[in-house]
Amino acid sequence: MATIRTDRPPDVASTQVTHKPALLLSEEHHLCPGCGHPVAWRILLEVLSELKLEKRAIGVIGHGCYTMAATLSDIEWLQCLHGRAPAVATGVKRVQPQAAVFTLQGDGDCATEGLHEIMHAASRGEALTCIMLNNGVFGDTGGQMTATTVVGQRTKTSLEGRDPAVHGHPVPLADILSILPGAAYVARGAVNNAGSVAQTKRFVTQAFETQLAGGFAFVEILTMCPTGWFVPTKDGPDYVAGTFEDTFPVRQLKPTW
Repeated sequence: MATIRTDRPPDVASTQVTHKPALLLSEEHHLCPGCGHPVAWRILLEVLSELKLEKRAIGVIGHGCYTMAATLSDIEWLQCLHGRAPAVATGVKRVQPQAAVFTLQGDGDCATEGLHEIMHAASRGEALTCIMLNNGVFGDTGGQMTATTVVGQRTKTSLEGRDPAVHGHPVPLADILSILPGAAYVARGAVNNAGSVAQTKRFVTQAFETQLAGGFAFVEILTMCPTGWFVPTKDGPDYVAGTFEDTFPVRQLKPTW
């Protein structure tokens, strides 16, 4: 008769899948299947815990599908008007200089409606950590084109694909911010596979460490939106790699190695 082992270590894959960050109140959400935003939330909360910033963290959040993160996270949040998160965060940081103040915005909120706010905050060198979740669509209002929609990408307002002659070119926000002297740290990550998630977590960690040292940090995170892209859920990760990363390469932009 075979002996059944009772001291077998837990399955590694199972442990990873079932792990819930301490600051995440619930793993349930109403976002579409295949959405990449919840992965980015987990990264953010894990970093805050690992850097022991739970008691000091104050998030300023915009409007979009990702706004649900505020109701699922056991940290302090403020919500502001479209695009204004960097300005509000600036005020918070100046009255609470010891706080770890960060913004969480989508590409529509940050690069379309609030482009001036993020650029001025970076130019001033505010001691903030700013995070932009980029899926190239206004997902919360139905999937319209944003400033970061890539050329050829279909949206509700560019059914034939983004045409530069008609709609202009996408705005590479991270690249623009990286040339501003006030920006100390700029990176672009993604959440479409395990390697990208690990790399993005390193970027977010370095961004908060930059803020704690007194500098401005910005991390753009490419996330999946199969619903807004008109692609099957399972194809979302490949769409990021095969379409978005051609326009928005994943890498650390500042400081350069």
